[in-house]
Amino acid sequence: MSQWKQIQQLEIRLLEHVDYLYDDNFPMDIRQGLASWIESQDWDTAATDESMAAVMFSNLLTQLDRVRLDEQNFLQRHNMKIIQQQLQVKYTTNPAVMAKVISTCLREERRILSSACMQEQGPLEKSLQSSVAFERQKNMDNRVGIIRGSVQLMDQAVKYIEDMQDDFDFRYKTLQSRDSTDRNSDMMKQEVTRLQEMLNRLDFKRKEILSKMDVVVKEIDDLMTSQLSPELQDWKRRQQIAAIGGPLLTGLEQLQGWFTLTAQSLFQIKRQLDKLGELVVKVTYECDPIPLQKPQLEERVKYLLYHLIKSSFVVEKQPCMPTHPQKPLIIKTGVQFTTKVRLLVKLPEVDYQLKVKTTFDKDLPPGRVRQFFILTNNTKVMDIEDYSNGCLSVEFRHLQLKEKKYINGTKGNEGLLSVTEELHSLSFEACFTVQGLTIDLETCSLPLVVISNVSQLPGGWASVMWYNLLTDEPRNLAFFGNPPRATWSQLSEVLSWQFSTFAGQGLNKDQLSMLGEKLLGQHASCSDYQVSWSKFSKENIPGKPFSFWMWLDSILELIKKHLLPVWNENYIMGFVSKETERTLLKDREPGTFLLRFSESHLGGITFTWVEHKDNGEVKFNSVEPYTKNRLSALPFADIIRDYKVISDGVVPENPLKFLYPDIPKDEAFGRLYNCQPSKVHPYIPSHLIPISVHPDASSSPLSCRSPEPPMTPGEFNMLNEHLCFDLDTMSSPYSD
Repeated sequence: MSQWKQIQQLEIRLLEHVDYLYDDNFPMDIRQGLASWIESQDWDTAATDESMAAVMFSNLLTQLDRVRLDEQNFLQRHNMKIIQQQLQVKYTTNPAVMAKVISTCLREERRILSSACMQEQGPLEKSLQSSVAFERQKNMDNRVGIIRGSVQLMDQAVKYIEDMQDDFDFRYKTLQSRDSTDRNSDMMKQEVTRLQEMLNRLDFKRKEILSKMDVVVKEIDDLMTSQLSPELQDWKRRQQIAAIGGPLLTGLEQLQGWFTLTAQSLFQIKRQLDKLGELVVKVTYECDPIPLQKPQLEERVKYLLYHLIKSSFVVEKQPCMPTHPQKPLIIKTGVQFTTKVRLLVKLPEVDYQLKVKTTFDKDLPPGRVRQFFILTNNTKVMDIEDYSNGCLSVEFRHLQLKEKKYINGTKGNEGLLSVTEELHSLSFEACFTVQGLTIDLETCSLPLVVISNVSQLPGGWASVMWYNLLTDEPRNLAFFGNPPRATWSQLSEVLSWQFSTFAGQGLNKDQLSMLGEKLLGQHASCSDYQVSWSKFSKENIPGKPFSFWMWLDSILELIKKHLLPVWNENYIMGFVSKETERTLLKDREPGTFLLRFSESHLGGITFTWVEHKDNGEVKFNSVEPYTKNRLSALPFADIIRDYKVISDGVVPENPLKFLYPDIPKDEAFGRLYNCQPSKVHPYIPSHLIPISVHPDASSSPLSCRSPEPPMTPGEFNMLNEHLCFDLDTMSSPYSD
């Protein structure tokens, strides 16, 4: 079943999350109309390869043409044409952006499907998607709208005061111009009385508008303090969670709307105060409220504007190497990385170009030895992007780091922390003037890990996960001096996210339970059990030369590169121990096998099958784990199909009959077999056959044997007699 069909079968609660994924950048009509084709393309690679993205964009337009021409409904055909034109305008010059958008949507769909398979959401995801958050945002929309309405009404009130004052001013000057002999006449007295009434009413209106302004300014102050600032912090926290594989980050456009509307209200109040200042120049009087109250109101409005705009300067895209788009916040020296900052406020005017300067490690913690500098141009001008609704942003696409060398020509030595535990930051600074208000902007990235070799990537990613899981501090560079512990419920959720992000499908409850047993032993059943950073990433698993995280990361790499089809069919049990494996298999039909990851190898997968002897003995056989080197030569499904065991006097046979619990092997793996025949003629087709040589009766059990030596000539001849294809390789049974 296609991914899109699975999505359509989800409950309404999850479908609402799917709805958030699709907008004008990637309309759902395209996802629906080209579902199968979209899922068959490699959008992840295209997102980092401009030429490949250009070809796929062209193919996408061709596919849309085909769907549009086949569509019978006139309205749908018209809508598809409009969508096609919009895509051409948006992505023709930058097709990699389209590939990135589609890649993100597909990955988030898989995460949603994965969460649907789990009995319940993890604590982090549940907190991010609570109904309370949606209600809070709805309340925010209403409150911002009410403030905007109040400010618009004040505009009308100021205009009314201006008209009233013009009328008063005209009458007053007319009275002043009359002959002094007429000033004691009854008509003149009536006019003076009328002017006094007008002045009293003008005074009342001035006090009233200033009072309304005071109320609205207080309301904006409270809005910024109690709601807008927490919403911004909430978005930043969700950005942290999204960075480590959590739910897709949404809400920036909504946040930008709140910031912009609030800023527009403040700018409008500022203009209203300026207008009142102009009115005072023309007409003032004793105890005039404008000179008394206007300066204080102006200072409060400027203060609020300053802090609103200053806080609206955010890192929209955290630093990331294009070569590893799903592992942000890790930077390798000498490799280009990208990042993007945005101003969430749409400014009415800027006096000059707004230049943003980046600085690396502006404030290092004491004792830090390794230091770096930005090798490339570190200053760019912010520009208005069409899709950002007029807001300013700038993307740095070609930044590069270089480690500083010291006087003696050597680089900095490592301190007490490992390279991947040292945290760094990238700062962004700008300064501009808007409507007479000078504002210094500054923000920074989340803490970064700097590596010099790709072998440090797994350790770096462990640090990124641990930091962003356990703290919302934006710049605690000394975090790993005394890292906090994580509960198993927190950690297990993040580990499942890694599988949904990198392998397409998260872990179910049973798989997480097995992982918990491997990491925590007897404490695995306790979701609140505290896991230390050292136990997770630094200490070796007892009896093994690698840590828990290195073992798990190697499995993720193996799945991503060699096992995705089998993994996504839920055929790999995964993390079952040998003891549990035997318990599961002992009562099953002979030839029943299960797939699990090796406990003794980094990045290895093995299968174990059960045999029942005539004397009632149950025997378990495990094959030497297949690692990336062997799986690069032969797909895993083909290994299962063609696997043979040979022994003296016995015809070679495939012992694998049923995938646990009782699925016929070909029924399970048939559609995954590589059935494409060789097109090279006139040669006889040949393919690789995985073989294990069965030990003789005097040796130890198959699952405990060391690798066998090459076959004897007699064994080869016998095997060649019974097989109609060439033998190019063989493997041996091995204890895992």
